[in-house]
Amino acid sequence: MDNHVYKIIELTGSSDTSLEDAIQNAVSRAGQTLRNLRWFEVVDIRGYIENSRVAYWQVTVKIGFTLEEGDEP
Repeated sequence: MDNHVYKIIELTGSSDTSLEDAIQNAVSRAGQTLRNLRWFEVVDIRGYIENSRVAYWQVTVKIGFTLEEGDEP
């Protein structure tokens, strides 16, 4: 098994539909500029309320990705 080194970023995704969509929005956005995404960890969940109803979700995630040879740690 290879030894891996991971770099971790933290992003907050939002959605007016669901927690899962908020997570996917954050992961998808990270995938537009980063390679080798491997895992995510939910670190915070928030929501915005309008008229006594949840208007949208905000989910903060840590996303881990493997570094390639020559990448800065």
